[in-house]
Amino acid sequence: MQRFIPNRTPCGRTRREFLWQAGGGFAGLALADLLHAQDRAISPLAEKPQHFPAKAKHCVFLFMNGGPSQVDTFDPKPELDKRDGQPYVGDAKVGSNGRPIGHLMKSSFPFARHGESGLEISSLFPHTARHADDLCVIRSMHSDTPQHSNGCLQMNTGSIMIGRPSIGSWLSYGLGASNQNLPSFVVMTDPRGGPIGNASNWSAGYMPAAYQGTLFRSVGSPLLDLATPEGTTDRTQRQSLDLLKSLNEEHLKQRPENSELAARIESYELAFRMQSEAADVVDLSRETAETQEMYGIDDPITADFGRKCLITRRLIERGVRYIQLYSGGGHIEDTWDGHNDCITNHKTHAAETDKPIGALISDLKRSGLWDETLLVWGGEFGRTPTSEGVGKPGRDHDWHGFSMWLAGAGVKGGQAIGATDDLGFKAVEDRCHVSDLHATILHLMGLDYTRLSYQHLGLDQRLTGVEERHIITKALS
Repeated sequence: MQRFIPNRTPCGRTRREFLWQAGGGFAGLALADLLHAQDRAISPLAEKPQHFPAKAKHCVFLFMNGGPSQVDTFDPKPELDKRDGQPYVGDAKVGSNGRPIGHLMKSSFPFARHGESGLEISSLFPHTARHADDLCVIRSMHSDTPQHSNGCLQMNTGSIMIGRPSIGSWLSYGLGASNQNLPSFVVMTDPRGGPIGNASNWSAGYMPAAYQGTLFRSVGSPLLDLATPEGTTDRTQRQSLDLLKSLNEEHLKQRPENSELAARIESYELAFRMQSEAADVVDLSRETAETQEMYGIDDPITADFGRKCLITRRLIERGVRYIQLYSGGGHIEDTWDGHNDCITNHKTHAAETDKPIGALISDLKRSGLWDETLLVWGGEFGRTPTSEGVGKPGRDHDWHGFSMWLAGAGVKGGQAIGATDDLGFKAVEDRCHVSDLHATILHLMGLDYTRLSYQHLGLDQRLTGVEERHIITKALS
C-alpha cells in the first residue's frame, strides 16, 4: 500500500499545520490582551467601585496657601464694622507666635448678596460670585494648629504630623485610576514656591508610593525628563523598559515589602504611557481663543492660575481622580499670609485666582463635567478680625474659626453653613473640624470614611483618625 505524503506549502508546513498554527497565533493575541488586562486589574491604581453610588468622580482642591481671611471673603461681620478701631477686650484666643494684638479691624471689601440664594460674598470675588447658587460656604471650620506647616499637613492629610497619606492618596487607594496613561493624583504648585512642608502635603505616607501625588508644571513639559532621549526609537525604549522591569521584578521578589521599588517599576511604565498624553494635556494651543481669554491666560495677573485651571479641566476630561492647585508659594506676602498688609495681600491673590476659578466652574458646566466633579476651596486656616499691631493693616492666624466652600457634584449650593461669633474669631454654630470636611469629601466621592482604612502598625488607619467624625449633611444635595 502506497504511503500518503502530504503536500507542503513553500514555508515547509502542510495546509492543515499552517491553519492550526495561524489560528493558534490569533488566539495568542487574544490571550496576550487578556493577560495585559489582568496586569491592569492587579495594578495598585486599577479602577475600583465606590462603596455606594455617588455623583462625584473627580475632586479639585483649590488650596489658598497661607490662610485667607474669613471676614474679608465669605463671612461678613456687621458688628466688626461697628467696632472698627476699638481695642480687643474679649477672652478668645487670638494671634500666634507671640505677635502683638492690635485693634479690631473691619473688612475693606464690601459684601453683597448674589444669585437667587442671596449668598453674601465680598467684592474680592466678582467672578466666583456669579456662581453663588452653586457654592456651599462652611463658615464654621476649625483646626488644631496655628502653624502653616502643620496646618497644611492637617488640611491635606488629617494630621499635624508628617508621615500620613494625603487625601489624594486615599482617593487613589479607594477608587483607583480611570485612565492608566495619566497619574490618578496631580499637584500643581505656585511658581513662587511650594507650600511649607512641600511634598509631605501630597505624600502617600505609609501607603505604597504609587498613591502619592505627581507634581505637574503648567508651562512646558509637565514633567521633567518625560521626553524620549534623542535617537531612541519607541521599539528600543520598549525593549529597555522590558529588560529593566524584569530585573526589577526579580529584585522585588526578595523584597516584597518595598513599596518604593514596586512604585518605581510602575512609574517607568506610567512614564512611557504618559509621554504623549501628558504632553497633550498641557498643550493649550488647541483651545479656542475665547476659552483662553475666559481663563485669563492672556493676562499676566491671571495667566499662571488660569493655565492651571484650564489644565485641570483637561485632566478631568481624561479621568484624573484628584487635582490640587496651589495659590501662593514661599512665605508671608507671596502667599495669602497677610501679616503685614492683609488688604493689599488679598487684593493681589484674589485677583490672580478669581477669574480662573469662575472660568473653571463655567467650563465644567459647558463641557458636561460639572455633575461629576467636586470643587473644594480654602486654606490651612483663617485670619483674626484684629489688626497685627496698632495701626497696622495685617491680620494674624486664626484656626478657631474660618471659611471654606464646596461646589459641584452632590453639593447643595446657594447656602452658608455654620457661623463664627459676632466678631469672627471662633466657630460657634455647626462647628466643622477639618476631619469632618474630609469625611464629607470621601462621602461625596462615594466612599464610607469608616470603611476606608489601611492597615499600618497593626491598626486599621483612616484619613479621619480614630475620633468620632461627622459628615456635614447640610452640605449634601
